[in-house]
Amino acid sequence: MKVYIDGQFYAERDAKISVFDHGLLYGDGIFEGIRAYNGRVFKLDEHIERLFCSAQALLLKIPLSRAAISRAVVETCRVNRVRDGYVRLVVTRGPGTLGLNPNRCKKASVIIIAGKIQLYPKSYYEHGLDIITVPTVRNLHSALNPAIKSLNYLNNILAKIEANNAGCEEAVMLNSEGFVAECTGDNLFILKGGRLITPPLYAGALYGITRATVMDLAREAGLPVEESNLTRYDLFNAEECFLTGTGAELVPVVKIDGRVIGSGRPGRITRRLVADYHALTQISGEPIYR
Repeated sequence: MKVYIDGQFYAERDAKISVFDHGLLYGDGIFEGIRAYNGRVFKLDEHIERLFCSAQALLLKIPLSRAAISRAVVETCRVNRVRDGYVRLVVTRGPGTLGLNPNRCKKASVIIIAGKIQLYPKSYYEHGLDIITVPTVRNLHSALNPAIKSLNYLNNILAKIEANNAGCEEAVMLNSEGFVAECTGDNLFILKGGRLITPPLYAGALYGITRATVMDLAREAGLPVEESNLTRYDLFNAEECFLTGTGAELVPVVKIDGRVIGSGRPGRITRRLVADYHALTQISGEPIYR
């Protein structure tokens, strides 16, 4: 594997950053997880746009233009001969001093890793996930806005630890008002009364690119889509439930906090959206090989 760091490619064993990088010391940085399918980088423009929005919120100056980062992502895939894979694009504040002040960091660093990922075992996509609600609540907007896809993921990691301790792969996180925000690494959807419903972004959900893609696919299929506050009660009484994320894609949920969802099997609408999503990924995206 070759890793892109600040304009150069390094062998995996030689890919290093400074121990004084504020991304390491303080989680001061941002990232994007991007997928490649069939020799194309899927939704690359949307990921780059979200990266720059996160940077704007952190007053983090990315040392490359949008076009230059897009080219670097494609080149990293090409160098690593990726046709179907996962790209981790990271921008750190860069090396600085042993203090919080970001002004002590002279230049941000851009890191791109292109490889493989399988977030969940294949059986979960076929039979569905069993998830729980955990005590750790989603970060407050006024503390650390969940819309910023930052390197500070301790909030999510604490919730993931609670899920792991309960023997589950994923967990539902509520916000401070008790409404569903999202899962530790995925957005959440339910089907109820012929409507596809997902928590609104202001509830603490990430601006998920797979989330938005699925909402578009559902509307194209004639399915009403709503962004509404959801409670645990709403989840327990859903007809279908599934999660979305770049790494996870679409994964069905069949049990929440011990309550069986619908028939206890991946639902018809979920299966249709999975098929539509996979079909789209095969024909859409920025070509890696020309």
